[in-house]
Amino acid sequence: MNSSKSRKYINASLSRRTFLKGLGVTVTLPMMESLLPVAEAKSLEQRPKRMTVFYSPNGVRMQRYTPAEAGKNYAMTPILKPLEKMRDKFSVISGLAHYQASAFGAPPAGHGRSCPAFLTGAHAKATEGADIYCGISADQVAARHFAQETQLASLELGIEPPSLLGSCDINYSCTYTNTISWKSPTQALPAMVAPSIVFEHLFGDGNKIDENTRQLRLKQRSSILDFIHAEAKRVNRNLGTSDRHKMDQFLESIRDVERRIAKARDTSIQMNLDGLSVPANIPSDYEEHVRIMLDLQMLALQTDMTRVSTFMLGRELSNHAYTNLGIPDGHHALSHHANNPDKIDKLVKINAYHMQLFADYLEKMASIPDGESNLLDNTFVVRGACIGESNDHDHMDLPIILAGGGLEGNRHIAAKKHTPMCNLLLSVLLQMGVPAQSFGDSSEPLAGLIA
Repeated sequence: MNSSKSRKYINASLSRRTFLKGLGVTVTLPMMESLLPVAEAKSLEQRPKRMTVFYSPNGVRMQRYTPAEAGKNYAMTPILKPLEKMRDKFSVISGLAHYQASAFGAPPAGHGRSCPAFLTGAHAKATEGADIYCGISADQVAARHFAQETQLASLELGIEPPSLLGSCDINYSCTYTNTISWKSPTQALPAMVAPSIVFEHLFGDGNKIDENTRQLRLKQRSSILDFIHAEAKRVNRNLGTSDRHKMDQFLESIRDVERRIAKARDTSIQMNLDGLSVPANIPSDYEEHVRIMLDLQMLALQTDMTRVSTFMLGRELSNHAYTNLGIPDGHHALSHHANNPDKIDKLVKINAYHMQLFADYLEKMASIPDGESNLLDNTFVVRGACIGESNDHDHMDLPIILAGGGLEGNRHIAAKKHTPMCNLLLSVLLQMGVPAQSFGDSSEPLAGLIA
């Protein structure tokens, strides 16, 4: 079958957002040249831009994070060192601040105001009740713009279950530190933390089901690929050589994620905190949990199921103990080190470990083909924390990195001291094609970002 007939056949039965259906299971195909109209196939370089946010809790030791020199080819600091191999793909941006995390007469709360301000640039209302109030976050501004073009407007992922209702930081609801995504000033979006639930959210039939039904469906699906194999084989016959390779790669990546989810289910842990049941199927191994969740996120981006996602390595105020690093102390406790050298060394070790996880994430994104480029080059990745120097709850010098998006990397962009963080967020929105004259407390797009 020649290429024109092949394209005509495929387009008659499939669209770019095709679903392979089987016993209530749906999987969205990745973008493929053979499935695109001729005009669109000639513009493969114009891929949809995505946005992800990679968030670390509790700030960093800024003296061992911020490069001493501005410009290109800066010397890597101890915390940035794990990113050395990917330095051409990102820029360190210093000098960014969140004025709206200031007290302005409200009760003290370093984390309770800084976390909700991170992507909103808004001042959170001091409350321990249900009357929370903040602002829409930048990821949700982008999600609104692309909502009609993707199956999911956005995807919010995390590692730690939400804290109990009430006050986490004094006078501030736990909602403020459980998430960084705000659909509206009164609607915070919770992060999903169980891989199996995320997998079903992405590749299930979209129906709301109870836990017993969900477990029954999981048992019936020895492999989701068993259900779609016949249809995938039929489609594969009509694909070009390059697209067949992409299809095989895509299906294998799903099988790999599914295999690891099954393994995580076998070794999962369940806890009960005063009647609050933690989501099931959370891997006991922290790093494996992180990698599964990020792989799921990348699958969602690769298939264009969504173009916007956030990921939290831990909720703000997390006191996770990194025993895999030989550190039994809680993270949040260490972040308030009171200049104790031993505590600082442990905190820096945690900060560098988080950066290594981020480096692995960037490297894998760069390895995923996306048109004539790769997933990282077509995705703006904002990486940071809501406070800088953790011992001081400093929200006026944030540890921010911008990666991907096809922008020039290998730069330390030293913004003017106390430049609004929202200037960067506004710039990312504009680069994605989101029409916005301002965002949060922005004053202008970030100077020096576009070389």
